[in-house]
Amino acid sequence: MYIITEDTPNPDVKKFIPGRDVMGSDGTYEFKTAEDAKVSVMASRLMDIADVTYVFYGSDFISVTKSNNVAWEDVRLDIIDVITEHYLTGQALFIDSDFSEDIEFDEADKETVELIIQLIETRIRPAVAQDGGDITLKKYEGGIVYVSLKGACSGCPSSTITLKSGIENMLKHYIPDVTEVLAIE
Repeated sequence: MYIITEDTPNPDVKKFIPGRDVMGSDGTYEFKTAEDAKVSVMASRLMDIADVTYVFYGSDFISVTKSNNVAWEDVRLDIIDVITEHYLTGQALFIDSDFSEDIEFDEADKETVELIIQLIETRIRPAVAQDGGDITLKKYEGGIVYVSLKGACSGCPSSTITLKSGIENMLKHYIPDVTEVLAIE
């Protein structure tokens, strides 16, 4: 098995591509702590590697964040070993697979929220995934779109520019009710 490793705009995050589905069409999932990772054997093993601080599952990739005081040469092969072993042994990705996320919004805004979701799914998510990350809608209230940035986008130095210049401008262009886009944890 050959794992492709790609750089992302965030120097502390690399994208690992195993050549097969990770989450597939089931969305994405992030692991911010070792406690979060307990629902996935692979994520838990990745978080056990010294200096790995965050793991993100995308459709066909895994983004891994390392602490900034360690070089990639010190952790890259350990990460590849964990991913390779996971796929070669055929383990399930999750121990428990009920991971639904709810979007908060007023029922009167349902049509606007549906348009926001459509733009995120068709135009924004694919572009963000190219850089090893993901974006999900968390809340819509009073013209403000609240999103969660995951994977390589979480903590990326250029994420603010992407959020305001790219995502916010696009949503405002297509949906006049949108006044601002904010990232939340």
